[in-house]
Amino acid sequence: MKKKILIISGGISKERTISLDTGMQVKKELSKNGYNVKITEPDFKLLKVIKSFKPDIIFNGLHGQFGEDGYIQTILETTKIPYTHSGVIPSAIAMDKELSKRIFIANNIHTPKYILYFFDKSNYDLIKIINKKLKFPVVIKPLNEGSSVNVFICNKIDILKKIELLKTYKRIIIEEFIPGREIQAAIIGSRKLGAIELKTKRKFYDYQAKYNTKAKTKHIIPVDLKKDEYKKLMSLALKAHRLIGCRGVTRSDFKFFNGKFYLLELNTQPGMTNLSLVPEIASYHGLSFIKLIELILKDASTKK
Repeated sequence: MKKKILIISGGISKERTISLDTGMQVKKELSKNGYNVKITEPDFKLLKVIKSFKPDIIFNGLHGQFGEDGYIQTILETTKIPYTHSGVIPSAIAMDKELSKRIFIANNIHTPKYILYFFDKSNYDLIKIINKKLKFPVVIKPLNEGSSVNVFICNKIDILKKIELLKTYKRIIIEEFIPGREIQAAIIGSRKLGAIELKTKRKFYDYQAKYNTKAKTKHIIPVDLKKDEYKKLMSLALKAHRLIGCRGVTRSDFKFFNGKFYLLELNTQPGMTNLSLVPEIASYHGLSFIKLIELILKDASTKK
């Protein structure tokens, strides 16, 4: 008899729409393969729904804040029911771009140089600091958003104006812009799933490039890398996955420039939509969508 699966999707983050799509896609696939599936929002009724439905496994289909930063994981831990993807601590670490960068740097994984910008402090010499430590152009982004939400590439002329757009955040990260190829690698459990390269007509692989079909982002698989380069890429992705203590599936976003892979960030809950990269990588390597979902469910655990 197939297991009962409760899918949590939606939420209140800026990635709500993507999460709803992920939830519906996973529900559709599980339902047509004989699973007893229910989908719910992470609202005040959540624990009542869990108690009433009595799922065997909870599929965390949330994205962004409160969904992949350790918050919902803390709540799910209290249920003692296995849930998908990473636990409390790994989720919190991966979502915090500065903290995860510290771990990458300490373990000899290349990542763009960066500085922090605090909105509650005066930063009159910001441009001078950037010129000294990073050089222009730079990338500015929130510390704890996903899907490239509110990420901008800035030059000396527009940086202060663009930073104002992020003033709702207490602090943001400013990092050096790494040119080169956009390559993303997927890990599931301890398995190196594969990689994909992205070519977009936009400045970089931003939110529109990811989710707007009109952006016409080109997905290239297999990635044109030398054998040793590809091996290095996948080893770095697995190393980052293990260093942070992740479970289930993760997707690591890299830039490949001058023979080096720069890890931008690690995503603990990559999308499962029609435009999502992990299902596409899995499909290329002979792993159907339902098999991918079943592997994620199999790896579900209440362990942090």
